[in-house]
Amino acid sequence: MRLQIIPVSLLDEYFRQVPNTLQTHFGALKDAEISNNSFSFYTSVASVYSSKIEGEEIELDSYIKHKRFGIEFLPDYTKKIDVLYNAYSYAKTNPLNKESIAGAHKILSKHIVAINQQGKLRNKNMYVSSPNGQIEYVAATPYQLASEIEKLYEDIAILLKEKLSISEVFFFAAMIHLVFVKIHPWNDGNGRTGRLLEKWFLAEKLDDKAWYIQSEKYYYNNHQTYYANLRKLGIEYSELDYTKALPFLLMLPSSLLD
Repeated sequence: MRLQIIPVSLLDEYFRQVPNTLQTHFGALKDAEISNNSFSFYTSVASVYSSKIEGEEIELDSYIKHKRFGIEFLPDYTKKIDVLYNAYSYAKTNPLNKESIAGAHKILSKHIVAINQQGKLRNKNMYVSSPNGQIEYVAATPYQLASEIEKLYEDIAILLKEKLSISEVFFFAAMIHLVFVKIHPWNDGNGRTGRLLEKWFLAEKLDDKAWYIQSEKYYYNNHQTYYANLRKLGIEYSELDYTKALPFLLMLPSSLLD
């Protein structure tokens, strides 16, 4: 298995540190009683907490009242979560590939970026800044972007065909998330898409129980650590050090065992 952009040098150390109970915990996952044919509790959890990571002010209880029971709130309170919920629903019924990833972004970015930027690669430089205006990360340049994201899409296609252990699946799911957000291909919605891709890959390689993993909630509850682990790799895209990625990669299995 030869991958173009996803590094594998940490696999052995990851195997030494990841719990050997992943399969047991994954097998025990089940849907919530409140879910039905038109409402998914765990998709609500994913959508709410992935949005809260990005600064949206919404509570899970309120969103469930809105989505499951039809209680009305002001549209601005729920609209970004609604479209992310729709993107997760879209992912559940579409194969994970280049076209469907763009399709998911087009859905989830409806209220985030202009129509002509939905599902489209950015053509400007991208900087991630801290709340006080300090540059924390410089993403791939527009000149690098198309080739870098294409490498990731091709690696995903290779991995989807490979027979992987559950530990390898979790490793590569988190690595897809990480590499994607480091490339930062969209004008906005990169974090939401990266977390969706992680879950999407798990579901493709394991089964639909993967959608019940509360990884987005875990990342939100530990969001300072989540961002600190992202920053460990470095500031400049061309100088990223993926040997420092292990703390980030281990957060995903921790979310299953939490």
